[in-house]
Amino acid sequence: MTSSFSRGLVRALMLLAVLAAVLLGWRGYQARQAKAPTPAAAAREPVIELAPSDLAQARQVALGTGVPITGTLKAVHSALVKARVPGELQGLTVREGDAVKAGQVIARVEPTEYSERLRQAQQQADAARAQVDIAQRQYDNNAALVNQGFISRTALDNSLASLDSARANHRAAQAGVEVVRKSLADTVLRAPIGGQIAQRLVQPGERVAPDARIVEIVDPAQLELEAALSPADSMAVRVGQSARLDIEGVAEPVSARVARINPSAQPGSRSVLVYLSVTPQPGLRQGLFAQGQLATGEQQALAVPLNAVRTDKPAPYVQVVAGERIAHRPVDLGARGSVDGEPWVAVRGIDDGVTVLRGSAGVLREGTATRPAAAPAATASATANAGRP
Repeated sequence: MTSSFSRGLVRALMLLAVLAAVLLGWRGYQARQAKAPTPAAAAREPVIELAPSDLAQARQVALGTGVPITGTLKAVHSALVKARVPGELQGLTVREGDAVKAGQVIARVEPTEYSERLRQAQQQADAARAQVDIAQRQYDNNAALVNQGFISRTALDNSLASLDSARANHRAAQAGVEVVRKSLADTVLRAPIGGQIAQRLVQPGERVAPDARIVEIVDPAQLELEAALSPADSMAVRVGQSARLDIEGVAEPVSARVARINPSAQPGSRSVLVYLSVTPQPGLRQGLFAQGQLATGEQQALAVPLNAVRTDKPAPYVQVVAGERIAHRPVDLGARGSVDGEPWVAVRGIDDGVTVLRGSAGVLREGTATRPAAAPAATASATANAGRP
């Protein structure tokens, strides 16, 4: 009886052990199944479609090198009309934006005082001329008397001295007349150049002092950009080099050309001023801000678009398409330039022909699956075929 009970107990324990082993194996199988990716899960892995505009190839290009330039547009020809004599300003009718011609009367200074001064000076000159006539007759009479022996040579010399003094006084009076006549002419203010009124600095009726600014005239037909360059950048700049400028308010870039280079560096900053003549375009005005790139040469190098270089890591890198997946490749940057008007930069660290992502694609995680975007025609065909039985 005891032996039969022991055997039953052993069988029960063995059965429990087998059941426990089977249960553990089943749980392990379920865990492995949960970890293993199913075809459906693999099909749900995100795939990024990249448009052709998001891609570029690293390639050898003739990189147009240059230096950045900024500055404001200035009129080549401008002038300030200033008062030359003091007085009350009259006849100023032009305002900002009005067109004027060279020699046009802009305003007048009240001329009554200068007219009277001219009359006074002329009368003084006439009186001096009368003294010359008197001294001349005296000299002629004394000369005749000396020849007849009635007076001495000394008396004749004295009359000659009086004549010379009268003539000198007359010349001085005449010079005074010309000075006053010049002051009277200066009461009329004329435009020295043709152009447009940029500023009107006084109002009619004001009393102005000499050198008081009345109006500023600019000629918008010829504009130039004054740019300050560092000594290192200025070494590569030459007269005749071209540039493309982005000007505020102007949709398309504007071409310019180096017209002059200042032979002296600026005190303090040591910068060198470069003057670029700007191609005339409607709407360009003095004072507009401009920035751009001045082309100084070309360099053959392996390069990528500048916006393809990412800087959100400690070292610059580019995103490349490797085996239909995204990979990040660190690069060393070199010279910058333009290719077909687009900024490119020379790089080291990737091979020629590698497909890189432009900045428009954004930042993608390494290993992200990619595929080219389907062409519109192919997409429409696939949609039509999908709807057929």
